[in-house]
Amino acid sequence: MSLMEEIIGKALALGVPLTVHVDLTYRCNERCEHCYLEHDDKGEMSCEEISRLFGELADAGVFFLTLSGGEPMMRRDFFDIVARARALQFNVKVKTNAVLIREAEARRLRALGVEQVQISVYSHRPEVHDAVTKLPGSLGRTVQGIRALRAAGLKVAVSNVMMRSNLDDRKGVAQLAHDLGASYFVDPTITPMMSGDRSVLALRIPGSELPALFHDKELVGDPESFCAPPPPVGDDERNARPCSAGNSACYVSPYGDVYPCVQFPLPSGNVRKQSFLDIWHHSPQLKEVRSIRTGDLPVCSSCAHLGTCTRCPGLAWTEGNMRGPSSTDCEKSFYRTGIPSANMLARGLMTFPAGTAETALAAFAPVARPGLGLIQIAPVRQTAA
Repeated sequence: MSLMEEIIGKALALGVPLTVHVDLTYRCNERCEHCYLEHDDKGEMSCEEISRLFGELADAGVFFLTLSGGEPMMRRDFFDIVARARALQFNVKVKTNAVLIREAEARRLRALGVEQVQISVYSHRPEVHDAVTKLPGSLGRTVQGIRALRAAGLKVAVSNVMMRSNLDDRKGVAQLAHDLGASYFVDPTITPMMSGDRSVLALRIPGSELPALFHDKELVGDPESFCAPPPPVGDDERNARPCSAGNSACYVSPYGDVYPCVQFPLPSGNVRKQSFLDIWHHSPQLKEVRSIRTGDLPVCSSCAHLGTCTRCPGLAWTEGNMRGPSSTDCEKSFYRTGIPSANMLARGLMTFPAGTAETALAAFAPVARPGLGLIQIAPVRQTAA
């Protein structure tokens, strides 16, 4: 067990919120086509309110603090907020598009001791990246910001959200990140808007494209291991908590609303009305989230993927039931291993674009094992793209 795993385990046992994500604003200088936020300011917390919140987070035992938005640097008091967070000795990560970062801003972030800056880059091609952000010249300004951060000695992580529009550009973004001295990771997840609008889900890459992603050595290391059939499920997996959301982590909006996670918009309290600790310990919603173990999940508890699935309870909640499956994660598990999930089997539903089922199944030939019944999945419904 690694030190980090040990720390997380102790936090779970003691009920400590180890990690908190705070959005400082929903305002943004970009209008990304996949964004789950509404960008109007509906009364965001003042610097004084945020400072008080940070004190309560420190008292609660929070160690990792992510500051994001919207674009957090749209706030004129952004650096005052970061300084307050660092004075309380939080390990601070900032999520930004870096459009507003130049040498002076980068040096200030370094002087404050920010641990890492995470920046989304959608393509190495300006015409593709700028079409996603709807801000002309944004890729050039973002790259300039990354260069300034690296020159100041800061760690930078490039996040590449995968969509239909930039599906062919991940290797180019990975190379750009390497050339800039930044780490790189890819995320194929598009989430519904916090308002409940699911129209943005049309931007998701087709599931049949996931096998190529999961068999890319540069992204997953050892595809044979990553895409291997899941091991047998034991008591440890059945007694585990489904996710850190609401257990050792949570999210606070610019308006003080507390949720289990930014991807789990279950209203659980507001720090303008109650102290953070009161919400953390006594919120009925958080108590319900914490009561769930993977073995309690009606469908997922019988699934072969129970111990290895990346099931998001927030996405399950947006589908209607926090104890139910997340169809997005069911799809990922299937395309990673070639083994259908219990949810897929229960519904008799396999979703491939018309005419591509055989191609998609053939993608698993390198990891198929005798006796898996991979080609015996039925019924297979051919659906329009």
